[in-house]
Amino acid sequence: MDYSIKIGGEAGQGIQTIGDTLGRVFSRAGYHVFTHQDYESRIRGGHNFFQIRFSDMPVTASRDRIDVIVALDKESIALHENELTENGQIIYDSSALKQKYERPQFFDVPFVNLAVEHGGNKIMANTVATGAVLGMIGMELDILLGIIKDVFKKKGEDIITANIAAAMAGHDFAVKQCLRCSFSVAPLSEPKMLISGIDAIGFGAVASGCKFYSAYPMTPSTGIMNYIANKEKEYGIIVEQAEDEIAAINMALGASFAGVRAMTGSSGGGFALMVEGLSLAAMTETPIVIALGQRPGPATGFPTRTEQAELQFAMYTAHGEFPRVIFAPGTPEQAFYLTNKAFDLAEKYQIPAFILFDTYLADSEWTFPGFDLKRIKYKDYRLRGDAFRNLKEYKRHAFTDTGVSPLGVSGDATHLVVTDSDEHDEEGHIVEDAETRIKMVNKRLFKKLPLIKQEIEPPALYGDTKPEIVLVGWGSTYGVMKEAIDELSPPHPPLGKGGEEGGIAMLYFSEIFPFPLTDKFDYLKVLNNAKLAICIENNATGQFARLMRAETGYEFKVKINKFDGRPFLLEELIDGIKQKR
Repeated sequence: MDYSIKIGGEAGQGIQTIGDTLGRVFSRAGYHVFTHQDYESRIRGGHNFFQIRFSDMPVTASRDRIDVIVALDKESIALHENELTENGQIIYDSSALKQKYERPQFFDVPFVNLAVEHGGNKIMANTVATGAVLGMIGMELDILLGIIKDVFKKKGEDIITANIAAAMAGHDFAVKQCLRCSFSVAPLSEPKMLISGIDAIGFGAVASGCKFYSAYPMTPSTGIMNYIANKEKEYGIIVEQAEDEIAAINMALGASFAGVRAMTGSSGGGFALMVEGLSLAAMTETPIVIALGQRPGPATGFPTRTEQAELQFAMYTAHGEFPRVIFAPGTPEQAFYLTNKAFDLAEKYQIPAFILFDTYLADSEWTFPGFDLKRIKYKDYRLRGDAFRNLKEYKRHAFTDTGVSPLGVSGDATHLVVTDSDEHDEEGHIVEDAETRIKMVNKRLFKKLPLIKQEIEPPALYGDTKPEIVLVGWGSTYGVMKEAIDELSPPHPPLGKGGEEGGIAMLYFSEIFPFPLTDKFDYLKVLNNAKLAICIENNATGQFARLMRAETGYEFKVKINKFDGRPFLLEELIDGIKQKR
């Protein structure tokens, strides 16, 4: 069982409501779910869609063939009819679209009339549509009815009863009238957690002890602020919507200086305003975590589309030379754990740490059995209370063997706590002499960097252990590359055993900077032994390929780059790989 459903229409028609609800139904039914969205930067109008893939086997990418299209407008039919599978169906409401389609792949369901008749209000047409889709694919309504009760419990029994009636009306209509529907779903199993990339970053921040988050809203990072704000009271977190990104990063730095774990987030255009604050963090050695959400530029570009074009920006922006850490997760699970690692390393080494993601990862939802909270690392590296007060001497920027100085909480101090954005001595006072400058650069950069490099994990190898073809990617390309490997792998021997002629594998990087060393795993040996290595990126110029060459000397002869603001679909990537072989 492997089905894809696409809900298409204009912004404001409830596309996401239907998609979110179906995703929750399938995940609670125990199916593996992957969703992604495509939407324009407007409140009303334009063409948007929400795509759901669900299966009884793990799924990590979207396909280009659709089994059920829920068409809420005519444009959805015009744009997506050619994507239907052989037995696929388009479900629509002819009265709402003011057009009747007589072809066999069309299934006319009176969403609005059924909503008014059974729910008492046309606003419940989306509930009718959701029930109808479940009827078409042969699923019962028990899970959906439970979700309706949960969602509307604060609105009273009348609203719950009306929505249940609307869902049942749509379901019954589809079961009785969709004579061409031949879908068959797998038996139910244990419910799974369904979570988006953006919520996973927020979850990781909360689990890591973040107590202050400041940001100015900007797609695709706003969801982090929304998530943490929803946990504000429960976990004692302060969330501040700043007047701009300059204020946001400086607020976060102030909170960190005051003694709490702090984070900010933005997209490229907003992060451009944070650059001076980033250098301030480096000079004052103030820990901070920055979530940088990539979307197509330059300037405002495609505000709601996706791209991997800010890797170089994250690596080299800000003035001066100083260490930083950049993680680029490819799944919500990776986003959760890498956010935790970012908080840990930021505080351990008193540096800025980045979570680099894109709109595709932010919006896509995946299913997991759950996250292991025992893997969350929390160590308070700061001097607090008596441990700070009882020190005979405190130098905020003291020279040490590791380059890491004592980090005290100023409110606990009997000592004078000084730091400055100018170059300074061990106590934090401004200096002008060359000797201290050299020592401070050595301390901040050359002593810390070797230790930070040892913390960076090598790329993951998935597929044949002695591959002839190697796909290389980073960030959000993980899922589609993984499924491409599964599709293209020879059936014998089983995937991952090695030795099969034409074997294929992927090297996937999620810990990007500092670039991984080869002492833990010699990934360069895998690349050099392969007959063909392909670097796959959602950008125009191959930013990761350039980074690989700069850091290791390895140069990719073959690349697949996509930069139209859309993610790779599975079949699209497979076709691209076959053309390069």
